[in-house]
Amino acid sequence: MILMQGKCVPKGVTSGPLYFFRRSSGEVTQRTVADIEGEKARLERAQAQSVEQLEALAEKCRAESGDESAVLFETHAMFVEDEDYVDCILSALEEEHCNVEYAVRQAGEQFAAMFAAMDDEYMQARAADIRDVTRRILNNLMGIVEGGIDSEEPVILAADDLAPSETLQLDKSKILGFITQGGSGNSHTAILARTMGIPAICGLGDALKQGYEGRTAYIDGETGKVCLEPDELTLQSFREKLAKQEQMRELMQTMRGQEDVTLDGRHIKVYCNIGSPEDVSAVLANDGQGIGLFRSEFLYLAASDYPTEEEQFQAYKSVAEAIGGKRVIIRTLDIGADKQVDYFHLTKEENPAMGLRAIRICLNRPEVFRTQLRALYRASAYGKVAIMFPMITSVWEVKECKRACKSVMAELTKEGIPFNPETEIGIMVETPASVFMARDLAKLVDFFSVGTNDLTQYTLACDRQCNDLGKFFDPHHPAILRALKMAADAAHAEGIWIGICGELGADLSLLPTFLAMGIDELSVSPASVLPLRAAIRRSIAQTCTLELLEG
Repeated sequence: MILMQGKCVPKGVTSGPLYFFRRSSGEVTQRTVADIEGEKARLERAQAQSVEQLEALAEKCRAESGDESAVLFETHAMFVEDEDYVDCILSALEEEHCNVEYAVRQAGEQFAAMFAAMDDEYMQARAADIRDVTRRILNNLMGIVEGGIDSEEPVILAADDLAPSETLQLDKSKILGFITQGGSGNSHTAILARTMGIPAICGLGDALKQGYEGRTAYIDGETGKVCLEPDELTLQSFREKLAKQEQMRELMQTMRGQEDVTLDGRHIKVYCNIGSPEDVSAVLANDGQGIGLFRSEFLYLAASDYPTEEEQFQAYKSVAEAIGGKRVIIRTLDIGADKQVDYFHLTKEENPAMGLRAIRICLNRPEVFRTQLRALYRASAYGKVAIMFPMITSVWEVKECKRACKSVMAELTKEGIPFNPETEIGIMVETPASVFMARDLAKLVDFFSVGTNDLTQYTLACDRQCNDLGKFFDPHHPAILRALKMAADAAHAEGIWIGICGELGADLSLLPTFLAMGIDELSVSPASVLPLRAAIRRSIAQTCTLELLEG
């Protein structure tokens, strides 16, 4: 029996074959090639493979969402064999005697630049389609697996850790759980696991070896243990936990359609955190009341260049429509720190968590900010969209954000583009400064949402990404809970509502404290909705106390 000890993130148990994440730089270099006919044959095979993949995706979309959603993949399939595009590749092969990967990349860059330079916004948006098609052909030429998992059956995915951009490409239907050598409870792997409602264990270190690939692994999210080749006693214990887990899932299904209200009639909203439009299905499946945090930065992380207004608009609109009239709070771009995007060309910083990130980037790059705000306000015409600004520390920042919003609304009005002028504006309370300034900030916005992960990091001077800090990174620290109470009191004094969108919102042990504080909303991973609802419905708000704030 091989036993590895780590730290559990989402709890739960599962088992399956161990598979290590395939990482490739995807870099293309130019080589001189004598056999040009051989390169042409490779291109034809990659084209055929690409078309086959895209047609399969189109069929899947048609079955799940109708004909309209399948059109994109059908269009991509046609462009793979577009005469001008292919001629451009062949010309490079014959004139430069280069490898086909280099020829494809050059053709992709040339066509994408051509479309991006056009005056028509719709045609500009097609540049992203060309890059996507080019990337697919290159992946097939280079043997890079789309989705990072070359397996027909679901697996337990192992890695050193996963970057945000890597989590985006994963084929989530093939993942039973995660185990990582590094990472922490706040890593993007952990966040993805919570969204998917599957177990994950991080911090396994060197005990997790590549040589274990293919063996059946047993994850115990209750204890943080990963076991290979378990003895009979360990296997029996695992089976018992699995049976109890299935019973609990069935019990939680009885919570669907129920109100989020305590025994003494106190209502609290239970919303969901998502990272992409695809996550809406998990929100609906778990009966979330709305979306309390849509991490819009994942649209930027998934792209190879700045997402256009149209691309962003379509993403926000699709979420607003899919959620069926429920509130969707979209956080504006929050990159920097641990979420780096190459094409932003950010200067390398010694301490990026305290550097140029989130709203600071937006206020420094007004055109990037304006593009996103236009997309957000346009989407507000199709649902109950709210806009939330991250990393706020000062009143002047909020005033600048609101000034940018007014400018965009004036533009859209002049252009005759519909939007909701009453779109709610909120800020994230995630720095000590925003807590101390909460009363002044509350006068300027419609709501607060507390990001407890960063609030803990900045208040306790503990890097949220550092797995070695252990007990020093303590979200239950009285200083954190007192900060939450201060923010809640300030919000209610100015007549606005306050929620929590950090991972702490799903901590059932703190629910009585949140109820005593008067927290109005909790936004959690979709898988946490029903357990949280069950806990709310058996609580009595009037008996809840603030004793944990006393230390």
